[in-house]
Amino acid sequence: MKLMFIGADHEVTGSCHYLEVGGRHILVDYGMEQGINIFENSPLPVSEGQIDYVFLTHAHIDHTGLLPLLYAQGFRGQVYATDATADLCSIMLRDCAHIQMMEAEWKARKAKRSGSLASTEPLYTMEDAEGIIKRIVPCHYDARIEVCDGVEIRFTDIGHLLGSSSIEVWLTEEGQTRKIVFSGDIGNKNQPLLRDPGYTREADYVVMESTYGDRLHDAVNPDYVKELAAVLKETFDRGGNVVIPSFAVGRTQEMLYFLRKIKVERMVKGHEDFPVYVDSPLAVEATGIFQENRFNCFDEEALELVNAGINPISFSGLKLAITSEESKEINFDDVPKVIISASGMCEAGRIRHHLKHNLWRPECTILFVGYQSVGTLGRSIVEGAEEVKLFGETIQVRAHIKRLAGMSGHADKNGLIEWISAFEKKPGKVFVVHGEDSVCVKFADCLTHEYGQDAYAPYSGTEFDLLTGRLLHEAAPIPVKKKAKVLAAGIYAKLLAAAQRLLALVQRSDNMTNKDMRKFADQINSLYDKWKE
Repeated sequence: MKLMFIGADHEVTGSCHYLEVGGRHILVDYGMEQGINIFENSPLPVSEGQIDYVFLTHAHIDHTGLLPLLYAQGFRGQVYATDATADLCSIMLRDCAHIQMMEAEWKARKAKRSGSLASTEPLYTMEDAEGIIKRIVPCHYDARIEVCDGVEIRFTDIGHLLGSSSIEVWLTEEGQTRKIVFSGDIGNKNQPLLRDPGYTREADYVVMESTYGDRLHDAVNPDYVKELAAVLKETFDRGGNVVIPSFAVGRTQEMLYFLRKIKVERMVKGHEDFPVYVDSPLAVEATGIFQENRFNCFDEEALELVNAGINPISFSGLKLAITSEESKEINFDDVPKVIISASGMCEAGRIRHHLKHNLWRPECTILFVGYQSVGTLGRSIVEGAEEVKLFGETIQVRAHIKRLAGMSGHADKNGLIEWISAFEKKPGKVFVVHGEDSVCVKFADCLTHEYGQDAYAPYSGTEFDLLTGRLLHEAAPIPVKKKAKVLAAGIYAKLLAAAQRLLALVQRSDNMTNKDMRKFADQINSLYDKWKE
């Protein structure tokens, strides 16, 4: 019975943990890395075709973005997630595949123009995204689910994103049971739309995030509506636009909730009928999913509106840009407006076009409402860059750059401590992950010295025996080197994936009769003989 740390260890993105019990191989999240990564991630200890199950904490791409690649390389198991997470993954993974394919096409055109013969393949395709989506098993909150013999799970609402959860996992091997809890991303309290994080009372081991483990949010109960209204009025009075880089799923819907209040209460004097554009097809689809899951996930305040027949994330003057033509038209309209567009860290998507048109204008405001990872364009702008590169062009930063203080889907240090302190008995070990390098160390030290927890911040590759409670291998940090990664691509990748699946099947054939094993071996040898030339 083993736990191994793969991703988001001393880093914030690329979340992934590996469990092994009774011959079963399980992943908790399989996320894509975003921004600059300091340390190398350990590879999976088994081939993708040998993974039996994946448990998802929530739908954000840094927790799910490599699932289609897992499928492309041979995974054919089941993916367990909450109902809302399953719904969101169905659109987010397709969107991610679309981005992969578009970027590969763009790189191929660029290479062709330069005379290069190098081929460019996407990390994965829409077919891979569709394949993994079909493997998702939707689950209700708070239901204890038997995944297979020796493995049970339960999802608890953690208040970070629609459908987000902490996951309790009961593992049984050789008559002994251990319970490990994965916090997922712990939500901030008193946020719009979503319920506050739920607590878990007991566990042998805990793996918890530490994104804001070294800081407190600026205000205990910030008045986001009032602050946002003030930014809108100042900007509109100057004749400018308010451009909001926003995560399409979660943050966009929260901003719509605030803007509806501002509109209803007519808080922007002289500009009461200002238009709001949501320029992200993914955000539009996600908003629909929020509506579908409102009764299972919304908090009391939002449900009061729903029960009164009011859509809490819709209002007059809201315009949805779906096509690229509709997106382009937004910046040819001189009326001061709000433009909400993805991606939230300005790394890709339509937001980069809006920045190109608005960053150089001193009358405009770029309003950041979410975390900006190290190395992203958003982080650079927030930290005071005087100019940035967009589409090969240097753009001067003359717009007002502002942030909504405390606007975060993550709990701060106090919120994290409150969550771990809710366990009635201290867990045997608390593993601190999903934080920047220094933050993981500081938060683990804080839990150990100030709260009496046995806390430890592992590096990728660390292995832990869940039965004995001992470290099997304590990995050292391996700094990322600038090197080209050799990835199997296209049809060759599919061939390798098929071979991995065959190998995984062979490795599990010990329950076959001798007759069947002999027949299976003959078939494999026959296939080899057919293709060896």
